[in-house]
Amino acid sequence: MPFSATTEMSNGIARIVLSGELDASVAPEFQAAIEKVAAEKPRRLVLFMSELEYLASAGLRVLVFAGRKLMAGADIFIVGARPSVVETLRMTGFHHSAVLLEDYDAARIEQ
Repeated sequence: MPFSATTEMSNGIARIVLSGELDASVAPEFQAAIEKVAAEKPRRLVLFMSELEYLASAGLRVLVFAGRKLMAGADIFIVGARPSVVETLRMTGFHHSAVLLEDYDAARIEQ
């Protein structure tokens, strides 16, 4: 499945739906999506990853970039990531920089 990143911004919450394989060849597309939503200074970034099949180191670099770009006070939520993606996030320690959720939790994210 080809990579795609669909963005939406509402009420201070940036949502990016990721699908396909996030590797070096498409990392610039993901980074462009991050920059697009970061320009609107969201208080939350929600990454929907249930359709993301693979996360390479280039994709992780963009996630680190997202954390730095959003910095002050913006929380990052990762929703529905597959076990292989979660394992990658945990192995690299990124799970300390984001909240991993199995399902979208409106009470927690939209507070």
